[in-house]
Amino acid sequence: MKFRLLGVSVLTLIFVFGLTLSAMAFGVKELENEKIAVNFAREVERGGYKIVSTPELKGWIDAKKEMLLIDTMPYEASYKKEHIPGAKPMEFPIPEMTSIDDKTKAELEKLLGSDKNRLIIFYCGFTTCTRSHNGAMWAVKMGYKNVYRHPGGIKAWKEADYPVGKVK
Repeated sequence: MKFRLLGVSVLTLIFVFGLTLSAMAFGVKELENEKIAVNFAREVERGGYKIVSTPELKGWIDAKKEMLLIDTMPYEASYKKEHIPGAKPMEFPIPEMTSIDDKTKAELEKLLGSDKNRLIIFYCGFTTCTRSHNGAMWAVKMGYKNVYRHPGGIKAWKEADYPVGKVK
């Protein structure tokens, strides 16, 4: 458990460092950058999940690593127009979910399946969007152990010039 928490802390620090470099390069005020970084770190801590960067996720996909990738954005407005190839849709709200209703929990359990060690990755639109936080947090609360959040979401995926899927 110590090593898992250390890994999350190291990844969080790398993410925060990346935000800092971005802020310096693009003139974002450091106080705002700090606010985003601290909020993200606290979400990860509360959620109990791990994080995966855009290049890491692309590598997993290219290596055909077995995983369940979940797009948490609204179906019509986002997923249908563009999503990471292979992702399954399940919309989550933006505010942090302090509870989950029976219908949503059953839908999530059905999507996640019975293997509690399955690799599961949640993503949404961009780093400050909390839809993916909600999905990952509730998967962990339901006993899934190999849960990740891809914080950059579809925006980072597209900025990296990776291919997107569309519903026809």
